[in-house]
Amino acid sequence: MKIINVPFSPMSISPLELRHLRMLLAVRQTGSVSRAAELLHLTQSAVSHQIKLLEEFYGTPLFARKSVPLTFSPVGNRLLEMAEAVTAQVDHAQRDVQRLLSSDAGQLRIAVECHTCFDWLMPAMDTFRNHWPEIELDIVSGFHSDPVGLLYDDSADLAIVSELEPADELTHHALFEYEIMAIVANDHPLAQKQHLTARDFKGETLITYPIPEHMIDVVTKILKPAGIACERRSAELTIAILQLVASRKGIAALPRWAVQPYLQKNYVTALPITKNGLRSQLYAAMLKPFGEKSFAHDFIQVMRESSFISLPEVTLLPQPNKLLQPNKAARTKAHAA
Repeated sequence: MKIINVPFSPMSISPLELRHLRMLLAVRQTGSVSRAAELLHLTQSAVSHQIKLLEEFYGTPLFARKSVPLTFSPVGNRLLEMAEAVTAQVDHAQRDVQRLLSSDAGQLRIAVECHTCFDWLMPAMDTFRNHWPEIELDIVSGFHSDPVGLLYDDSADLAIVSELEPADELTHHALFEYEIMAIVANDHPLAQKQHLTARDFKGETLITYPIPEHMIDVVTKILKPAGIACERRSAELTIAILQLVASRKGIAALPRWAVQPYLQKNYVTALPITKNGLRSQLYAAMLKPFGEKSFAHDFIQVMRESSFISLPEVTLLPQPNKLLQPNKAARTKAHAA
């Protein structure tokens, strides 16, 4: 994009708005205009327009255009420093106002139905503690096949689930969608394929976490519809599953983020499941009264942003909450994650 070199005057009225500052932060966090747009719930053209507006005003690029990830120019870096300071002050003041206007206090107990959720949940919890130090944050210990039931028992305040629970008492907030990959040994014949089909699992041992079969996505969405039954072997830890896979004891199906460090070390091979891939979703479920608390809303946003920035190839699901329409025939179930 050509920048019109108009001399910048200190007396000029700046077009900078809070949305521009958040845009700069999103570009820095995600490394690209397209990912920043998704994080901000904007179109890529809308983000590009904001960048163009600032570049035309200052008469200089904000980024080195062909750098991957995008690298800020000296002017871009200075605006980024301001964005960090200003948005931090605005967000801090916003939370203080929420505290003054409400009686929010107490605890936030989180129940999860997936074994690998902690990979992205812990960083989100760390950020949340900085936002709301007065809120006691805790994870309900152990794996839970029905975390929503803990909400009704007052044993948890928020449940991470893979499907929408049809209940008037609940509120659901969409988090993100991710891909489940087939994991095979590097020297396995299947490692040469572009993707796996249900038929490729026939005769293989499926290595999973120790959860019921009906809670495993690759079984319920891929294998059972194709009439394929696999022998199963289970292990508690992700690394134990990968060791079994690497030793040719079977194959697995895991979220990409759970195995990414091992893929980078070429420990195992990951392949899409079917040509279009096997994708799953995560949601946060709360009882409606608890979901109205200010800190609960903030935690939802922190989880979305933290997971999007830190996890490979996840896609944010649509918000707001009113877009979610539970399938009344559905029942919450877990997945292989």
